[in-house]
Amino acid sequence: MLYSVSTSPPGHEYRPPGPHDSRSPCPGLNSLANHGFLPRSGKNIDFAAFRFANKHGFNFAPDTLHDTFQAALDFNFSTTGNRSTFNLEDLKTHDTIEIDGSLSRNDFFFGDDLHFDPVIWATTANRLGLHDCVNTEADKFVTVETAAIARAARVRDAKVANPHFNASKAQQTGSPGTSALYLASLWNETAGAVPKTWVRSYFEKERLPYLLGYNPQARAEQNDSTIQNLAGRILGVNTGLPADCSGSNSAALSALGLRDVHGLFKV
Repeated sequence: MLYSVSTSPPGHEYRPPGPHDSRSPCPGLNSLANHGFLPRSGKNIDFAAFRFANKHGFNFAPDTLHDTFQAALDFNFSTTGNRSTFNLEDLKTHDTIEIDGSLSRNDFFFGDDLHFDPVIWATTANRLGLHDCVNTEADKFVTVETAAIARAARVRDAKVANPHFNASKAQQTGSPGTSALYLASLWNETAGAVPKTWVRSYFEKERLPYLLGYNPQARAEQNDSTIQNLAGRILGVNTGLPADCSGSNSAALSALGLRDVHGLFKV
């Protein structure tokens, strides 16, 4: 048995957002808000709140993603009236934190880069094999290699469909960063991979999978190096796709550093 059932920490039970709550293109941040690690309103988020949520929701070290948070502020898209805070929905601003080729959202060009898109996600879920988890123990997990191939294929699809697909540096470094982030958030050390049921909960319900055995405080603390390492591994996978789709090229790999990974908040 690789994990056992646990429950949400007291006061951090899952609660879906209300009609006036703010949510982002990032299922991870939305999950943190849905559990009250971030303000449930999704509004007026400062670094102290962000750091608390990442520590207690994902067991990230205190300064993890500090540079990415600061990058979000530097884009000056906050609608809070306070340049040291933002609302979650502010993160939908195109080609800042938000990038094309999301695993679960459509591109800005098609009109809605904020909300979960079931058609986009159905293709991603199929590529991740999320509905194929009954044959062997290994079938129950998303590996780095599987995540890399699914990401590269999604970028390829977006480039074909979107005549204004943005192939900027933010896109090239941010896209592997998004996959690295969800892997780091849900990582199971024993398996060296992520349980497929956890991935579905994270993306489809924006809910931390406590009822499925998720217990981040029982594993080693994650940090920026963890995310960078996973992103590097993703870039190193031979996906069988052209380098500009998979991102597996030396320029993207050498550029990869969390200060450059703008796309981390959109998965």
